[in-house]
Amino acid sequence: MAGKKKGNRPGIRRVGRTLAFQVLYSMRFRDTKNPMDMETLFSICPSVLDQESETARDFAHDLVMGVDVNCEAIDKTIDENTQHWKISRIAVVELSILRLSLYEMMFTDIPVKAAINEAIELSKAFGDGKSRSFVNGILDGVAKSLNK
Repeated sequence: MAGKKKGNRPGIRRVGRTLAFQVLYSMRFRDTKNPMDMETLFSICPSVLDQESETARDFAHDLVMGVDVNCEAIDKTIDENTQHWKISRIAVVELSILRLSLYEMMFTDIPVKAAINEAIELSKAFGDGKSRSFVNGILDGVAKSLNK
């Protein structure tokens, strides 16, 4: 009996990033009258609950918590690298992808190019036709400033 080839399945980190994106995106729909902390939001997310890989869940958890803790610095970086765009005007999909990718670029040892490539893949999967260019443009600008 032949199993699936490894090339047909996304890697654990990609699955984890997708989970993290879904949790970050779901923040937009929090009940403002009864807000939940990020830990609770993560623990009740249906995508997280359905994920069989503990490694993917752990990676996603680390990403989500990292974004939550560093959100102020991440949003400042977004603000500094967008021209004529306030964060409130950025679509939730793109903002969630940017926050996730910038956390990886700024606060982890994940290579910048890998973080950008993964952000582009997320924008292809979840964004519209212009998402990829928008996300890539901002992340490329941040990458250049990080190299300085």
